[in-house]
Amino acid sequence: MRRKDGNAELRRSFGADVLPAIGAIPIKDLTEHDLRGVLRVMVARGVNRAAVMVRNSLTQMFAWAEKRQPWRKLLIDGNPMELIEIEKIVAPDYDMSNERDRILADAEIAELQAVFDKLQAEYDAAPDKRYGTQPVAATTQRAIWIMLSTLYRIGEMSMVRWKHVDMDASEWFIPKENVKDNLADLTVYLSPFALDQFRRLHQVTGHSDWCFPARNNEGHVDSKSISKQAGDRQSMFKKAKDGGPRAPMKNRRHDNTLVLGAGKTGAWTPHDLRRTGATLMQRLGVSLDIIDRCQNHVLPGSKVRRHYLHHDYADEKRDAWAKLGTHLSTVLK
Repeated sequence: MRRKDGNAELRRSFGADVLPAIGAIPIKDLTEHDLRGVLRVMVARGVNRAAVMVRNSLTQMFAWAEKRQPWRKLLIDGNPMELIEIEKIVAPDYDMSNERDRILADAEIAELQAVFDKLQAEYDAAPDKRYGTQPVAATTQRAIWIMLSTLYRIGEMSMVRWKHVDMDASEWFIPKENVKDNLADLTVYLSPFALDQFRRLHQVTGHSDWCFPARNNEGHVDSKSISKQAGDRQSMFKKAKDGGPRAPMKNRRHDNTLVLGAGKTGAWTPHDLRRTGATLMQRLGVSLDIIDRCQNHVLPGSKVRRHYLHHDYADEKRDAWAKLGTHLSTVLK
């Protein structure tokens, strides 16, 4: 495995859910029932997506072992993962395609800004700040608005350096190594709204090489950090391993201050901001192919077409991001 996170998530998931349950069972004695039990425990606590991902990793692991000694001869009864039907294990209402459709309505976007302002005002007015509700970190607020106004992924955003942001040209350069699937270098044309977010961010982190530095200022912030901050403040949607409410975690927030719309439309995640921004572009009349290009989606079509047609659509994308930024400015006013 050569994942961008250094296999950290793979190690975490196996350490939390796989090895404690079946780690001591010899391979020759491991059965489909043991493996199915691991996945059912995960589904019981409501983490269907995580169960599917663990199933995928186990499937890959056993397929690798089938072709190599000494593990091949230990699989006496064949590959037990071939008997696992994950569709019959996950919750009946779980979408196996994992296609979330959560978008933030304009009212929720405005509500989110109001929550940020309210928490900050209450904290500033608190007589003893040790016991007041902590406001959402300024860097997290800026990250949320940058993701919403540019449509870019949290992983790509967390790794941005100040040398990649040209505020005079209103451009954010994303090098190929930071892009999902390492497709190609990218340039994001910042709308006045997005540019303002970077300028506010620079007031906080301009001393660092990184736009979003880690707490110890060594390297960039972990890409999961912002997702955790958003999730911790929507605790009503979090479940423990036994399926009940998740208990407060040490050194983590545990409240519902970022629940929007009274929770009627469910939890929201940072990745939902990318979907929300794209949907807003669609509503504003931006063509679908330009939205795809703004999101850096791999476009359908023949390799011959991609080989010969190299217009970068810079003006069209700049206009699309500008429309989105203008709309967000209006909503937040």
